[in-house]
Amino acid sequence: MKYRITGLILSLFSFSLVMAQQTEWPELSTETKPGARWWWMGSAVDKKNLTYNLEEYSKAGMGSLEITPIYGVQKNEQNEIPHLSPKWMEMLRHVESEATRLGLQIDMNTGTGWPFGGPDVSIEDAATKLLISEYQLTGGKTVSLNISVADEKQKKYARLSRLMAYSSKGKCLDITNKVQDTLLTWKAPKGEWKLIAAFCGKTLQKVKRAAPGGEGYVMNHLSAKAVKNYLGKFERAFQSSGASYPHNFFNDSYEVYGADWSEDFFDQFAQRRGYKLEEHLPDFLAKERTDITARLVSDYRETMGELLLENFTQQWTEWANSHGTKTRNQAHGSPGNLIDLYATVDVPECEGFGLSDFAIRGLRKDSIVKQNDSDLSMLKYASSGAHIAGKTYTSSETFTWLTDHFRTSLSQCKPDMDLMFLSGVNHAYFHGTTYSPADAEWPGWKFYASIDMSPTNSIWKDAPAFFSYISRCQSFLQMGKPDNDFLLYLPLYDIWQEQDGRLLLFDIHKMDRRAPKFIEAVHRIYNAGYDVDYISDNFIRSLSCRDGQLVTSGGVEYKALVLPGVRLMPNDVLAKLFALADEGATIVFLEQYPEDVPGYGDLDNRRSQFKKIMNDNLKAEDSRKGRIIFGTDYAQTLAQTGVRPETMKADLGLSCIRRSNPDGHHYFISALKAEDTDQWVPLSVPAKSVVLYNPMTGEKGKAQTRRRGDKTEVYLQLASGESVIVKAFASADVSVADWKYWGNPSETRELSDWQFLFTDTQPETQPSTAINLNKLTSWTEFDLPGSKTLMGSGIYSTVIQLEKEISQDVEWMLDLGDVRESARLYINGEEIATLWAVPFRYPIARHLKPGKNIIEVEVTNLPANRIAEMDRKQVPWRKFKDINIVRLNYLKGGYENWLPVESGLLGPVKIDVVREKSMPKK
Repeated sequence: MKYRITGLILSLFSFSLVMAQQTEWPELSTETKPGARWWWMGSAVDKKNLTYNLEEYSKAGMGSLEITPIYGVQKNEQNEIPHLSPKWMEMLRHVESEATRLGLQIDMNTGTGWPFGGPDVSIEDAATKLLISEYQLTGGKTVSLNISVADEKQKKYARLSRLMAYSSKGKCLDITNKVQDTLLTWKAPKGEWKLIAAFCGKTLQKVKRAAPGGEGYVMNHLSAKAVKNYLGKFERAFQSSGASYPHNFFNDSYEVYGADWSEDFFDQFAQRRGYKLEEHLPDFLAKERTDITARLVSDYRETMGELLLENFTQQWTEWANSHGTKTRNQAHGSPGNLIDLYATVDVPECEGFGLSDFAIRGLRKDSIVKQNDSDLSMLKYASSGAHIAGKTYTSSETFTWLTDHFRTSLSQCKPDMDLMFLSGVNHAYFHGTTYSPADAEWPGWKFYASIDMSPTNSIWKDAPAFFSYISRCQSFLQMGKPDNDFLLYLPLYDIWQEQDGRLLLFDIHKMDRRAPKFIEAVHRIYNAGYDVDYISDNFIRSLSCRDGQLVTSGGVEYKALVLPGVRLMPNDVLAKLFALADEGATIVFLEQYPEDVPGYGDLDNRRSQFKKIMNDNLKAEDSRKGRIIFGTDYAQTLAQTGVRPETMKADLGLSCIRRSNPDGHHYFISALKAEDTDQWVPLSVPAKSVVLYNPMTGEKGKAQTRRRGDKTEVYLQLASGESVIVKAFASADVSVADWKYWGNPSETRELSDWQFLFTDTQPETQPSTAINLNKLTSWTEFDLPGSKTLMGSGIYSTVIQLEKEISQDVEWMLDLGDVRESARLYINGEEIATLWAVPFRYPIARHLKPGKNIIEVEVTNLPANRIAEMDRKQVPWRKFKDINIVRLNYLKGGYENWLPVESGLLGPVKIDVVREKSMPKK
């Protein structure tokens, strides 16, 4: 009896484990919903219209808004509110109150426009740059020289940092203290001397796109004092107003131009690098790129990065945290180590810039497109920083420029949104939406970047379906932990050593020139079926090894550390790699072993140590617990780690990202390719059972799986452009209704007889009798008033006669073909679905009944035709200050020469009759 009871208890325990498996969609929340940058033009806001805007955003499904004040609307100065003034803070309090009521989170730019700066930034705290003056003299007599900068604009600002004298025989003297005001009085020793004066000048850069009350100098991000002073004005504004600190403080991409110095740079350099840069200025400033010059510049670049990290990024984050809030930061564009900069803040943010071309079948290609400068390799810096540091969220500035204004569709947004998810983003922010009064004439107030997620855009009508898709995806991508295979070392010292010039900025438009070898390595690893997070030297220093797995300081595990063609590496980092291998870790060197140390200081001694570390450890292979692997072929070498690649990437062209969870693992998979997928797909992780989730519809079901060798395969049906979430349960056979798979069409019916009627158009069209269509074409070709120039919706209706009920194992798949640009589907008066991305296809069998069935498709077009007509009529809608509205690539001009953009249901519309696919037994 004792054993029977024990067995019963074990059975009940096993049953409870199965029941405890989470098969439902994760709970949707404010954090899972998309956010948006909220442009306040001139901060000319009022409470009534703030409430109107917030209600529209909330109703559509947004979760977060980031207030960024910018330049104003022309002839609206009387309504502008100075930034951080008592009235401005009163508006912020109103927004906070309404956001709480509506379930929204409010973020806030720590400034106006970008970068940080404004009227409180004194010239002493303004961004600085290095200025050089050189002199030649013959020694042996007392000389008097005027030591000053050549630039007349800098004479009143520049301060002498060092005056160094270099003899022709190699002697170096610091004679800075011999300068009084600007006059040098000095008796030089005999010989020929070269004098180099280093001045700390000012960039004189002003805040770009500043809002009223935000105009002024850009602050010195490298100065702890300047940053502290700058943050003080925010602290005072919040303290005096009683407003709550925001959910996040935000910082845009680093666009501080020419700021390559700070007032204490020489002292900081000596403290950090162990030697005095001023003693090597001739080599440091040399035009010829010798090894010595490259090493001095590398040390200079490293010092710059450290100052930015400590004095700005870290101080800003600690300040925000001390007030109970967090930081959201874009580190790209800066001169620092992007990984460390991203990892320091609470929410790292990447930026998508341009439209990707994935060759997705049926996806409309606009004739006006901005080339994408931001591929997977660039987007992963932010998520890598988040992952290795254990941060929950990675955000993205999403869709900055895809096509030109008024031409971007929801269907064009989806592939680039999927690319963000695949790169590790799990909290997207649109760029953006502009505060606009309810009574503003169309198109309302607009920002100059092209994406426009606002209520005055026609795509807003069907945007809630897009927002729901994002929310469902992010609910999974915020769940669990990242589960990328490898850590990939960023060879930053190689980049610092190899790149010409002095100041090196890592902006997204130049990364193909900054790090071409690294980018190639990322893609070769990804195409071999693996995924990576980047790691810096500092994070390698804090790595540990546990049961053969590498564990970062953020608590995330990786199976190996990969070093792609690395030449330069600090001694302590190299020693750490071998120590980790001794403890059981796998270290992979691709293409070559490191061969030298970076930098200049104590070079001979460090080189000797480096050589000893390499020699001693490469001989110790037999005694270590882990492995050192070397190879030149990426796929073959990585296969030696024993890590299973995701062959869906390498063999099937599917894109995916994987995360771990208490039940096992889950994937986001997107078919960013021209071909459909209808086959068994191997998973690299254990799976007793698998559940599929459709983020477009919210449907889910238990997938068909089978074992092949020691792998689980799941059957996937994905059309070109589609995506799915796959949850693999490691040990539980969950009880969920089966996912339905469909075979090839047994019959296809084309729907060719339609009636059409415009609805909800601007300018308004007079209601008229519906017209009959025996062929679907763009409504811009219809002989109807305004059809070529309106923005809005039109309804297409047709009738299907059904003789009997449709069998349960049969589906009628409605395929709308080419839709310009989104569609709402109604059957017998009931709204069934919103179709906003390719393929515009939906199963309708369960909505049909015997007899007459009315199918209605309400299609909404883009605003392009309407705005082009306004330009042809010279309607003055461009009423914004500063950059106003520009065309792609920041060109001036209007849209009057645009040809009509196709609109409506272009089809062909068909119904594919399909039967449930007969799946083979496992």
